[in-house]
Amino acid sequence: MSIETYYAKRAHEYERIYAKPERQDDLVTLRELVQKTFRGKRVLEVACGTGYWTEVLARSAASVTAVDINEEVLELARVKSLNARFERADVYALPKFSEPFDAGLAAFWWSHIRKARLAAFLAQFHGAFAPGATVVFIDNLYVEGSSTPISRTDAEGNTYQSRRLDDGSTHEVLKNFPTEDELHRAVDGLGRQIRIRFLEYYWILTYATLQPSPRSQLGR
Repeated sequence: MSIETYYAKRAHEYERIYAKPERQDDLVTLRELVQKTFRGKRVLEVACGTGYWTEVLARSAASVTAVDINEEVLELARVKSLNARFERADVYALPKFSEPFDAGLAAFWWSHIRKARLAAFLAQFHGAFAPGATVVFIDNLYVEGSSTPISRTDAEGNTYQSRRLDDGSTHEVLKNFPTEDELHRAVDGLGRQIRIRFLEYYWILTYATLQPSPRSQLGR
């Protein structure tokens, strides 16, 4: 089963992950960071899911365009945020937007990208931004006793978890946990002012984009 199908089936269960008691202090920090970082900006959010972070973004951003490939999660997201536009789109083949964005967010998506596809995703994502745009990635750290155990590792180094849904079905889900060095190497040459911060349960990567790609120039 693809990651898209898994999250479509999990749509009504997804936000339970944010109720874990041990993660509440970190989540307060993340929500404050998102509101502060994107205040007054025109934001593109990819893999927005059920709109948990879109709702946080919309409290301070000038505008939010949020995309996801699953209509099932977008239906839930649309009822949350008035200051957001939702579009169904593949993050590996984003549409040409009418103008470049000055900020971007991908929350809990990096971990679901195969290592072999990461560079292609980042190139696609960057094509939507103006030079100097603020980019933020947020994702999970692996914490024994809180994270779902790793069930296997493939030949490329991608790691997987076995997850059970309310309907009783069990699914193998790609879930990578990059090191600080891997994060740095992935965005080297794409951004400046690169900062990586580790909380107890999450990591945060922020940077400013360099020059616009040919794709973003064509979108002007």
